[in-house]
Amino acid sequence: MGDLLVHLDGAVEETMDLLVKTGFFKTKAEVVRAGILGLGERYHSVKTREEYLDELAVKKMEMLEEEVRKGKRKLLTAEQALGSYAKYLE
Repeated sequence: MGDLLVHLDGAVEETMDLLVKTGFFKTKAEVVRAGILGLGERYHSVKTREEYLDELAVKKMEMLEEEVRKGKRKLLTAEQALGSYAKYLE
């Protein structure tokens, strides 16, 4: 992707400088990238971290269900999993 030259002044420039100066970002370019990604999340054009994690969890559950269905994995009851500690369930 090509370079983009943007001129900033006033409150926008001051905010960017403060974000870098206080250590939230290492460079002004990082501030711009984070801002663009934030807008993408706000307007639902990119997925949030939570959405990616939710998708991964669903895929994992589907994989485990398939393994159980094929007999490659066994489900245990709480009592079986806990063994002698099952008496503490109540």
